[in-house]
Amino acid sequence: MRDLSSELMTGRMAETALEYARGTRTPVTPRPASTVILLRDTSGHPEVYLLRRQRTMAFAAGMTVFPGGRVDPADSAIADAWSGPPPEDFADRLGCSAELAAAYVAAAVRETFEESGVLLAGSSTETVVGDTTGAGWEADRVALEAGELRFADFLHRRKLLLRADLLGAWAHWITPEFEPKRYDTAFFVAALPAGQLTRDVTSESDQVTWIRPADAVAAVDAGEMLMLPPTYVCCRELSQYGDVAAILAAAGEREIRAIMPTVRVDGDQAYLETT
Repeated sequence: MRDLSSELMTGRMAETALEYARGTRTPVTPRPASTVILLRDTSGHPEVYLLRRQRTMAFAAGMTVFPGGRVDPADSAIADAWSGPPPEDFADRLGCSAELAAAYVAAAVRETFEESGVLLAGSSTETVVGDTTGAGWEADRVALEAGELRFADFLHRRKLLLRADLLGAWAHWITPEFEPKRYDTAFFVAALPAGQLTRDVTSESDQVTWIRPADAVAAVDAGEMLMLPPTYVCCRELSQYGDVAAILAAAGEREIRAIMPTVRVDGDQAYLETT
């Protein structure tokens, strides 16, 4: 199994890390982002939904990731379309303000819809939307992805409530200081709602799959799949659970601390260290 406590970096990442370690690169401020570990039970085992990012992407090109992306400035404006635990509860778990926590949750739901077609929202506190594969839903998804439609306006027009109770905070990772693009990312877990289907729709990925977490870990270890440390660690943690219900229950009990990998230089070699 891949050891992330100290990993030799190569290629562009190593060059950038060495520049930072030698004082020739100034860290940029990380931008808030959210990602959702979408889960389903299949043949007695939980599976996770993964996307492989286009190799032309500026960040994490060719990496296999969970659906997610950066927080939009308008994501916090969903207070009147919110159902479930208040933002303050997520703020306590993630160590941030209530306003930022609300934005993290909203971005998580929005990005999941944009990148998989799955929408964690309903017309009431007890319901979740069903099939979202119709032309109207797709038009809204495309408009959201293009930034032509605000998430709050989308919810209001369709008379929907964001179901925050369907999300469980799982982890909090910050991109290392040497990276030119940095994100302060909240990780959530959520079960695939009954009646909804994932779809290969986002322009940011070239491949999608449902896979057992342990199989994803094995594929990375075998060099068959590329993952950044946060995705790999989450898959490794999830492989310990027998079903989705156990994962969702565990989410409420986890101690979440922000993890930011650091760089260690030994001569001309740079190592990524995660503790």
